[in-house]
Amino acid sequence: MTTATDKTVILTGGVSGIGKATALLLAQRGFKVIVGDINEDGGKALVAAAEQDGLPISFLPLDLTDGESVDQFAKSALESAGGRVDGLVNGAGWSSPRPFLNEEPDDWTRVLGINLLGALRLTHAVVRPMTQGGGGKIVNVASDAGRVGSGGEAVYSAAKGGLIAFTKSLAREVARYRVNVNCVCPGPTDTPLFQTQIDEKRRGALISAIPFRRLGEPEEPAKAIWFLLSDNSDYMTGQVLSVSGGLTMAG
Repeated sequence: MTTATDKTVILTGGVSGIGKATALLLAQRGFKVIVGDINEDGGKALVAAAEQDGLPISFLPLDLTDGESVDQFAKSALESAGGRVDGLVNGAGWSSPRPFLNEEPDDWTRVLGINLLGALRLTHAVVRPMTQGGGGKIVNVASDAGRVGSGGEAVYSAAKGGLIAFTKSLAREVARYRVNVNCVCPGPTDTPLFQTQIDEKRRGALISAIPFRRLGEPEEPAKAIWFLLSDNSDYMTGQVLSVSGGLTMAG
């Protein structure tokens, strides 16, 4: 097992689903993890559980739709890490599937804030110390919806597609500073949020369309995120890695 002792990673959306699985895996692999999430009760519960297992996970409140909250989170996280971090995972994501024709601009604002604009703002605060401190690794968690589209998630798909494009563009800009920027795109994953968004009939139809004939588990994209933060990915940047059970092989 490859470990990363004494390296610190900021992780957004780390209280449930893929984010929680990632926080626990990274801590188990030797990273110190600073989790940011809007769910403060969930964050406290995560830290308490991690302390019982001796895992180095801390929590700071974060609302990605609020610019001041993002700035304060970044400042506090960097201060607690001694001025810079070794990794950033923009893992937070949210959608409320419905036809685009039924949405209102306020709906778009929240989706874009959580899935794209908040990640841009946080990355802007964190990447500069990386470039000045000898490098680092950024992993953006997008979605296969951003690669191939998803019915009922037009704005979410647009946000995640923007995050993919941002990944590739930023990777070109900061490679000279030894900062790697890559992207993980989970396919359908059996998270608590996903379970609230799909009925059994649609769940069965989706499983039938996946070559592996099952949904992903949160730990599976978490492993891809860990790989891209680890030394194993030192010569990779600007890449988009799909973890979808083969559902989206092209694109």
